[in-house]
Amino acid sequence: MIGSLRGPVTHAGVDHVIIDIGGVGYRVVVAPALLGHLRVGSDATLFIHHLVRDDQQALFGFGKPEELAFFELLMTVTGVGPRLALAIIGAHPVTRLQMAIVSDDLDVLTSVSGVGRKTAQRIVLELKEKIHAAGIAVGPGGAADSDVVAALESLGYTATEARRAAGSVAAVEGGLDERIRAALQELARSR
Repeated sequence: MIGSLRGPVTHAGVDHVIIDIGGVGYRVVVAPALLGHLRVGSDATLFIHHLVRDDQQALFGFGKPEELAFFELLMTVTGVGPRLALAIIGAHPVTRLQMAIVSDDLDVLTSVSGVGRKTAQRIVLELKEKIHAAGIAVGPGGAADSDVVAALESLGYTATEARRAAGSVAAVEGGLDERIRAALQELARSR
C-alpha cells in the first residue's frame, strides 16, 4: 500500500494531480483547496489513501496526516464514499468538522455539496463517540479547543454551546485568551 508520495507535480487536472516518482506518474485525486496550492513543476508531499476495490484502484491525497486520518474515519460511515469524504474534508478544516460532529452542528456538514440532512445525521451518529473518545478535536489546535470548551463550561455554558463556540473560533490565531474571548463574543452574538 502507498502511504505517501513526494515528487514533482507534472500535471494538474480538474480533480487530480500527477506526481512523478522515478519516471512513474501517480494520479492522485485531491480536494480543490489542495489542488489550488499544488503547482506544475514544483515538488509536493502528499499523504495517501490507497483505495483498492474489485473494480478499481485510486489514490487520494492530503496535505496533512490528520486530514488523511479523518478521511479514513469518514469512510467508515454508511453511505459515505471516497468522493463525498474528500468533499467534506475539502470544505472545512478538520478541527471544525470534528467540533461540528461532537456538538451536533448539522449546518456545517450540510453546507458541503452532496451532504443532505440524513447523511449529516448519520455522520454525527456514527462518529460522535469516536471523535469524543479521541479528544474533542484532534490535530494541531486540538488541545487549545479542549481548553476553550473547558473554560466556557466553567463559566456556566452547556457542553453543546461551548463546543459550538469553540468550533466556530477554531481558526482564530493567537493564544488561549484570544480564543476564549472570541468564543465568548460568538456566544453573545448567538443569544
